[in-house]
Amino acid sequence: MWQGFTTGLLWFSAIGCGLMAGIYFAFSTFIMAAFGRLGQAAGIAAMNAINVDIVRSLFMPLFLGTTVAGAALVVMGTLRVSEPGAVSMIAGGGLYVIGMFVVTMVFNVPLNNALAALQPSAPEAGAVWAAYLKDWTFWNHVRTVASVVASGLFVAALAS
Repeated sequence: MWQGFTTGLLWFSAIGCGLMAGIYFAFSTFIMAAFGRLGQAAGIAAMNAINVDIVRSLFMPLFLGTTVAGAALVVMGTLRVSEPGAVSMIAGGGLYVIGMFVVTMVFNVPLNNALAALQPSAPEAGAVWAAYLKDWTFWNHVRTVASVVASGLFVAALAS
C-alpha cells in the first residue's frame, strides 16, 4: 500500500509540476512581453485582472496541491533514502518547494501586491511597471525551471 501511495503521489507531482511549468513558461515566453507592449495602464490592468482571477481558479488547488505533494515526497524520500528513487524524490520535492513555492511567496506575490496598489495612470507607474516586468519575469523564469526539473526528477523516481 505504501508503494502504491508513493507511486500515485509521484505521478500527481510529475504531472502537476509539468502543468505548472507550462503555465509559467507561457508567462515567461510571451504573455509578459505582450503585456509590456500594451502600455503601462493596459498592461497593469491586465496583470492585475489575472492576479485577481488566478486565486479563484483551478490554478490554486494545483499550485497548493503540488507544493504539499512535493513536501510530502521530501519527507517520504528521507525516510526511505536507501531505496531506489528516493534521492530523486527528495531533490524534486525540495527544488519544487523552494524554487516554485518559496520564490512565489517571497518575490512574485509581493511584486503582484505592489502592482495592485499602484494607480496605473500615476506618473511613477511607468517606472514601476518597467521594473515589475523585468523582476517578475526573472523570478518566473526561476519558477519555470524549478517546475520542469522537479517534474523530470519525479519521472526519474518513477523509473527507478
